[in-house]
Parts: sequence; structure tokens; C-alpha cells
Amino acid sequence: VIYPPHSKLTDKEKTNICYLSFPDSNSGCLGDTQFCFRFRRSPGRKVSLCCFLDQLDRDLPVYLKKDPAYYYGYVYFRQVRDKSLKRGYFQKSLVLISKLPYVHLFHTMLKHIAPEYFEKSEAFLEAVCSDVDRWPPPIPGKILHLPIMGIIMKLQIPTYRDKPGTTPVAQDMHQADAQISMPLLTVHEVNLFRCFCPVFFHVQMLWELVLLGEPLVVMAPSPSESSETVLALVSCISPLKYCSDFRPYFTIHDSEFKEYTTRTQAPPSVILGVTNPFFAKTLQHWPHIIRIGDIKLPGEVPKQVKVKKLKNLKTLDSKPGVYTSYKPYLNKDEEIVKQLQKGVQKKRPMEAQSVILRRYFLELTESFIIPLERYVASLMPLQKCISPWKSPPQLRQFSQDDFMKTLEKAGPQLTSGLKGDWIGLYRHFLKSPNFDGWFRSRQKEMTQKLEALHLEALCNENLVFWSQKHTEVETVDLVLKLKNKLSQADREHLPVKTDTLKKLEAHINDIIRALPDDLQDILLKTGTT
Repeated sequence: VIYPPHSKLTDKEKTNICYLSFPDSNSGCLGDTQFCFRFRRSPGRKVSLCCFLDQLDRDLPVYLKKDPAYYYGYVYFRQVRDKSLKRGYFQKSLVLISKLPYVHLFHTMLKHIAPEYFEKSEAFLEAVCSDVDRWPPPIPGKILHLPIMGIIMKLQIPTYRDKPGTTPVAQDMHQADAQISMPLLTVHEVNLFRCFCPVFFHVQMLWELVLLGEPLVVMAPSPSESSETVLALVSCISPLKYCSDFRPYFTIHDSEFKEYTTRTQAPPSVILGVTNPFFAKTLQHWPHIIRIGDIKLPGEVPKQVKVKKLKNLKTLDSKPGVYTSYKPYLNKDEEIVKQLQKGVQKKRPMEAQSVILRRYFLELTESFIIPLERYVASLMPLQKCISPWKSPPQLRQFSQDDFMKTLEKAGPQLTSGLKGDWIGLYRHFLKSPNFDGWFRSRQKEMTQKLEALHLEALCNENLVFWSQKHTEVETVDLVLKLKNKLSQADREHLPVKTDTLKKLEAHINDIIRALPDDLQDILLKTGTT
């Protein structure tokens, strides 16, 4: 059953959702299980161009921006013995489909509504949908109150302006509403330490593999463990965005199964979470495999310290660990391992362990990315090169050699004490999809900044005086160009002050008013060309 009933899904999407909504039979998930998956939108579907979500996307941190090509599915699955049913079991999944990667928010919501839905069935979903219809738009940075079946979830979506690693939660809860108000400390984060606990001796190597966009498989006993671990891997390079595909839970029925498991070409840059033993055979040619046993609560530290050889991975029953022949570029940071081990021995809460791990990943990623940010900022033309009467200047080309030369004096050693082959790591990274995605978004930002500076330069000119010294044809041409500039600023959300746009509009009107009446009529009716 689909709610709301008017939601449109293609047959291919429905098939993918159906197969991904249930654990593999070997997972043996008795009771209630929560996990998530991600699947491709069918090509040819109409994408609403002026979608409201696109405007909100601007203020999000880059790693939370939605990907128009994918949907997320958030699942609450229940399996209990029931002799009255033919199969002897009650098996049902409630799945929430969204473009938004807010895993913690949607899991919390499902935890609240799914058990009741299994008792009450369809009419209950209608009531849930009418609650969701009352939700305010997901504006980043605002405190949101989301009513859902008798409780109010209280949360704040991060913005790109927030300092990475901080939690922007509002703690101004009144005692009176504490009964029904549920504050969420995060909308999107998973419990990092719980996910990495089985392999935490290798967190630094895993960070390198994710950063470089290497093909990775997570083999886990259940979809909840596979999906949490894949999401933890993707988030470990934050605030960088992981730009390749990732599938928190992937099955042999997936429409991309053939594409991703073929042996005729090298494995693609993708992170797959799997639970079916069949994958141990199908994906044994993949270069990096993480095998996770049941995620235990801390109290015992995993024994496995050495990386295992790939040839030792024959089945899904193999021991937990990381199977790869990859040699990390950076020397191992023993300090983080000691810190986490100490936390386990002292029974430090898992949330606190996750905070330590998240801060470690953040500092590592920032040390790596700051030299690149600094070099790319130097490609921006100087402000004095911007002339109102010429097109905005172009960014200078990215040169790998020039960038490498900057590392000697202004490399990661300024912020990180880690030794190792940083140069080799950068060379490898510059060939990866993550660099390509990062650089494209920087390029776009800087080009828009140049366009905005160009607009400001035009505003500061006496355009009416200019038009009086030029022919009518040239003046009309200028008016049309300025109108185009205005619509571009609106369409591309250029970082221009509202005053600048108003000033430019006033300039256009002043120029038009100085022209003969017949031309005035034409130009006032003309929008843009």
C-alpha cells in the first residue's frame, strides 16, 4: 500500500523498494529491525525545476545536499511468530521514502509510528500523513517543531555556516512540554563508534579508502549493521562530500546488481553494504572488504589488529576484519587507538567515544583539505581585474604541479602532526571522484562570486551618462544585457546584496526613461532575451 495514494513510483522503483525493504532470509532478524537503503530514481521522471527543496539546499552543508538522482528508503521491519498465518510468521515493513538524508530523524519517526501501524493498519497511515502535512518546510538553521502522532519532535537542521563538529541543538525546553516534546540532537548522524568498533584499529586506513573513492564492500550479518556502517564510512570524510555512489543495503535483486558485480571491468567507485552470503563469492575480486560480525556493545575490544589478506576471505563466515592489500599513505596514528581503547576499559559512554572519533576524522579531513582550499582561493582573479565594460574574468586553471609546490611551506604539517606520504595521498586524491566533485562545487562558487562582483562594478558606474554618449542601438543592447544579468542573479541565486539588485533595476529604468517613447514602450515590455 502507498501513502499518499497519489504518489507516483515507476514499476522499476517499486520493485527495488520491495526487495530492499526486507532483510535477506539468512539475516534471521526476529523482532523489530530498522535500517535504510538508497536507490536510483528512474530516468525520464519529471524533476520539478523550481522545487522548493532546491532553494533550501543552498544553505545546507555540502554533505547534506540532496542528490536528485537518488531516493532514500527508511525501513522499520517486524518479524514475529504467528501460528495463525500460513508461513508461521508475521512479516511486515513500513518504509518512508525521501530525498533527504536525515537518517536519525526518520528512524526516530518510524520508531514512534511503526509499532502502532502494525496494530491499526491503513487508516493510521492517513492520520500520520495529515500530521506530516502540517510540518514546516525543512529550513536549515531554524528550530523546527514536527508533530507526529501525539509527540512533537524538536530539531535543527545544520547550515553550511555552522562550525563543523558542533551540534546546533536548542536546549530551551520548558518542563511543562517535556512529556510530549522529543528533542533530537542530530538529524543525520549515526553512532560512529558503534559502527567502527569491530574494526577501529583500522579507522585511519578506512578514512583514506573513503577519501580516495576506492571500491568498498561492507559484509554484515544484518541490514541495520550494513546500513549504519556504510553511512558511518560516508560521513567520516565530512565536511567533504562523498561524491560516488553508496548503497547502505544492497541485494542481488537490485537493478544495478549486474553493473556493480561484473568482472569484465574494474570494480566501480562505490561503497556497498551487503548481508547475503552469495556476495562473498560474487565480490571476492573487490580490492577492499570490511567484514563485520554482530556489533557488540563495548566492553570487549576487538582482538584483530592485522589487516587480512583478501585470499583468506572465502565466505561470509570468515572472521571480522578488514581484508585488503592496500598500503596506507600516512603513518598510523596510535594515539586515537589508545584513546578509544582507554574509553572501552573505563566504560566511557558510546556517545562520548563517537564524539572523540568524529573530532578525529574532522581534524584529519580539515588538515588534508585546507592546503587545497588555500591553493584554489589563489586561482581567483584580483578584484582590480574586474571591469564593468568587459565580461567577468575567468578563474585560472588548476595546476597539479603548482599545487604540489605549495605543500612544502603550507601543507598539512601546519595543522597535523601525522607523518607519511602526504604528497602521494594528494596525487591519488586528485584523480578521485571526490576531488572532481569538490573542485566543481568550488569552481561554481567562485564563478558566481565573480559574476556578483561584476554586477556590483556595473552598479557603481554612471550608466545613464554612458548611454548619453552612445548610440541608441548600443544603449538598447546594454539594457537587454543588464536585464539578463538581473534574471541570472535571480535564477542562479548569485551572492549579491538586495540593494545592489535594486540599484541596478533603478539604473535600467533611468536609462529607458532617457530614450525616445517608442523604444521605451518596447523595452519596458521586454523581459529578457
